[in-house]
Amino acid sequence: MDAKYKSLKEDFVSNLSGGSVWEMNLVTLVAPASVLLWSVLQSRKRAFTPYTIEACLTDCLLNCGAILFVTTIYSGYPAALNAFLLLPALVTYFSSPVKSEAGKPRPTPIRTGDGNAEKDETGIEKAPEQLPMKPFLTAYRGSMLVVTAVGILAVDFKVFPRRFAKVENWGTSLMDMGVGSFVFSGGLVSARSILREQLSGRKSSLLQRLRASLWHSLPLLVLGAIRLFSVKGLDYAEHVSEYGVHWNFFFTLGLLPPFMALFQSMFDILPSYSVLAILVACVYQSALDSTELTAFILTAPRTDLFSQNREGIFSFAGYLAIFLAGLGTGMYVLPRRAPPVPPWLRWLFPFDSVFGRLATWSIFWTILFSASTSYDLGGLEVSRRLANLPYVLWVSAFNTAQLTLFCGIEGSCFRDLHNSKIKDAALERKKAKEATSRVLYAFNRNGLALFLLANLLTGLVNMTLPTLHMGNLQAMGVLVAYMGVMSAVALALDAWNISVKI
Repeated sequence: MDAKYKSLKEDFVSNLSGGSVWEMNLVTLVAPASVLLWSVLQSRKRAFTPYTIEACLTDCLLNCGAILFVTTIYSGYPAALNAFLLLPALVTYFSSPVKSEAGKPRPTPIRTGDGNAEKDETGIEKAPEQLPMKPFLTAYRGSMLVVTAVGILAVDFKVFPRRFAKVENWGTSLMDMGVGSFVFSGGLVSARSILREQLSGRKSSLLQRLRASLWHSLPLLVLGAIRLFSVKGLDYAEHVSEYGVHWNFFFTLGLLPPFMALFQSMFDILPSYSVLAILVACVYQSALDSTELTAFILTAPRTDLFSQNREGIFSFAGYLAIFLAGLGTGMYVLPRRAPPVPPWLRWLFPFDSVFGRLATWSIFWTILFSASTSYDLGGLEVSRRLANLPYVLWVSAFNTAQLTLFCGIEGSCFRDLHNSKIKDAALERKKAKEATSRVLYAFNRNGLALFLLANLLTGLVNMTLPTLHMGNLQAMGVLVAYMGVMSAVALALDAWNISVKI
């Protein structure tokens, strides 16, 4: 890569203050608005059953195109794009009745290929799972992965506003939220293994948990090493203040599961993983405030391996807190019904439903974030580079609020999805898939593999095209083609029933 162009790109991708939180709320509201319109069309019109070519294109336009547009050509008018999505959704919702095929449980269970109901190994018809597929979780994770895929490449074009790019030291931006949300959603999904262990009645030892987590982390660490050597070998433009000279996001992701396995033992002492997340974040923030750690991370010379990678090493504490917050959320979101609240916490969490619990936690995280950044109380600034306490609280508040919106959309459009009268697991899974965008399901199914593909395609585009010198029309052409390839690969893997485990 030309040295002058490389330097220009490093300066270009660096941002100083980011955008306002309220503007990002409008931008990120596009994902729930798109899912709402999709859900209304499906529940009222059965627009995506059967899944024809026209339905597929509409699905891609709603759940990928809208996110691409709001972060590029509509970045200055997020309210207008939200209105374009919400108005037809609301008109259709209130003017059209629910289709009986989508809204009512069918009396006959779904049959397997030989015409028999799905049965377990004992010959008994399978009951609905205790950890069922929930469309609103798929929509949340799928949308987050689409935003991530868009941002990875779009940031290299001028059509992508600088206020959305990662900040240098202090401030908030769309991509800073994307990084934290990726970690939060990873923690949410990791709760499944803990819940399965609890349901089985077996408790694995610390050694067994560490062995399993290290095996799960190995591919991510290998990917981190591959990225490190490829970036250095190809002289690819990078911003070392993001994670350090050698550290990258794959290393952070790869080290989270082993630390989670260690903290799992503390769950017997503390009431929830969310409380543990707050404790970890507060201890880390105390270290930042009471020592020279903040100055070391931000200004120290890079004289050895440790100081060269200080951002990645110390910010790991903040990302671990975010991961634990996601894990705590998954403990009450993933089960069929949220576990009951202990009597001594009933005053704080009066609702047992998943929606009520999510809404309460989103308010709780928001209050903590507001207190930490208030001039009269905490007076702290958000820093993704440090992954400090306000950053942890900001990410947790945003993601629980997003989950609340997606959960509310599912409950409004598909009210009988987990109806107690449904006794067949296959029937329930079929109903859940009918209530889920095929595109978002495909992105969620192979999330890490598609994240890797997005990084590879981004590198290819940047090595072959002068992205900084391309006009808006050319940039949009490249980005639309890129998202078309990403969507096609995701849908193809899903159609061929391939799950790439990384």
